[in-house]
Amino acid sequence: MLNRIFFVCLCLCLYSAGSAMSCRWMDHKFRQYSKNSLDLLDMMAHNSINTTEDAEVEETVALPEHLYSQVSNASAEDRLGFTVQVLKEVAALFEEDSSSASWEEKQMDDFLNIVTQQADGLRSCIVSHSHMKNKKLHMYFKRLSRHVLKQMDYSAESWELIRKEIKNHLMRSDLLISSLLTIN
Repeated sequence: MLNRIFFVCLCLCLYSAGSAMSCRWMDHKFRQYSKNSLDLLDMMAHNSINTTEDAEVEETVALPEHLYSQVSNASAEDRLGFTVQVLKEVAALFEEDSSSASWEEKQMDDFLNIVTQQADGLRSCIVSHSHMKNKKLHMYFKRLSRHVLKQMDYSAESWELIRKEIKNHLMRSDLLISSLLTIN
């Protein structure tokens, strides 16, 4: 009986040490990667054109505040999973035809690499890898693709709308993760 208790305690210690080590990435690298991705989006803005104001498009692009509000009250695991999904959706969106975008291809490639590394790093912090995808968030990004990029023929204007909105997402996601870092 004593051996079983010792074995269970040993397993729990090893498990918690392993999960803490996997979250070292979040403690040490997240802020650096987040700052780099936001800086790249700002540099991309310097190369972009002004957009036309269209209320219908602005409504389609609007940040889904209710999803961020819901997840801000969720568990740390759910906040991490949501942020990973945001980063993966952003990467998928930016992998679409950006040939008309007014920013340099190298900036785009650097941005995609950083966002992908950020998603992979945060995913390593999730203990339960069976995290469910948020369908509403996924549909929101699909709308961005269909109603902004495709309907506007992947124009420089459509990409500028996307760039601005993605910056808002990354800032909100940064707040979600920063709130976890202050807890630990």
